[in-house]
Amino acid sequence: MKILVADAFPRERLADLESLGLAVDHRPDVPAQELALAAQDATVLVVRSKQVGAEVFEAAEALSLVVRAGAGVNTIDVPAASRRGIYVANCPGQNSIAVAELAIGLLLSLDRRIPDNVAMLRAGKWDKKRFSEAEGLFGRTLGVLGLGAIGREVARRAQALGMHVSAFSRSLREEEARALGVERLGDLPSVVRTADYVSLHLPLTPQTRGIVSRELLAAMKPGAGLINTARAELVDGDALLAAAREGRIRLATDVFGGEPEKGKADFASELAQLPGVYGTHHIGASTAQAQDAIARETIRIVAAFVRTGEVPNCVNVAKKTPARARLVVRHHDKVGVLANVLALVREAGINVEGMRNIVFESAAAASASIDLGSPPDESLLARIRARTEEVLFVESFDL
Repeated sequence: MKILVADAFPRERLADLESLGLAVDHRPDVPAQELALAAQDATVLVVRSKQVGAEVFEAAEALSLVVRAGAGVNTIDVPAASRRGIYVANCPGQNSIAVAELAIGLLLSLDRRIPDNVAMLRAGKWDKKRFSEAEGLFGRTLGVLGLGAIGREVARRAQALGMHVSAFSRSLREEEARALGVERLGDLPSVVRTADYVSLHLPLTPQTRGIVSRELLAAMKPGAGLINTARAELVDGDALLAAAREGRIRLATDVFGGEPEKGKADFASELAQLPGVYGTHHIGASTAQAQDAIARETIRIVAAFVRTGEVPNCVNVAKKTPARARLVVRHHDKVGVLANVLALVREAGINVEGMRNIVFESAAAASASIDLGSPPDESLLARIRARTEEVLFVESFDL
């Protein structure tokens, strides 16, 4: 079985993949447009930031699992993978501390204008008066949009600086907010209207794309700071550029629209050139600690798939199938029994939506649970029961 690792990956962890009996092909520099060809004979594909489009799934017939060595799967065409029956998994939470640390660093940079201090010193100039005008963070309000693993780590660190933290998250319950020591607000505008700084930690989905709209940016306090270590596409790019250009908000961002695919390239961004904008190079998860944690989680996912067929952190297995009935068949554990049962189900024109077969001690008997797209009638049940040399018991019930 071949695994293609198509992005940077810790060398010592490649050996861990090899120990699973896999043929490891490490090609971190393969361009996204050549990924379909590179993955043609791979069973498992591991990527970090590389785009995995529908053409990859169409070309790679052996491909069964794609692991994003990071949080989120917005770089992968998940619907295309699902149509081909290919598992997609990711490594949520493994980089949360690294991203939170950068978010706090950007927060401090906005308040104390640390990059401008450094730039002026390098230019041979001293201006203590100008750079002594910081407001300070103690007692200020940080609004956190999205309180998942990263958002919670940011909240903890902001609280350690003496900040008040307000938050919005669709899944956040009042009792959880109290336990975290944050103020739970009911919607995004309520957060941004009252915050001195706003930090984005929402996943990128069709529902959150552009969620920080022109109207939401306009609702921020004049001179408030926006910190984005999540995804550039969460924000209306034109509205953000206008607000930053006019100086209505200050911005510190680790993510930009139209980022280069390669790790090192020329990059022209009007947003990055503005004086009220501090930017980093999409490095939120790029600490040695985070990368090792993500690599270990990737190995755990691949190992489970190789050894058991199970895929931890899978994002595209249906939570609920179209099954309307479950057929339970206790049977002798011998060749052809289930094939004969399934043949009868097929003849009845019923689709199998899921199946599990459990073998008992001594391997004399087993029990199969077969989820069906429509309930079996008595005629089908009778035909299965009639196979007395193979079948011990048959029953069905509605789901």
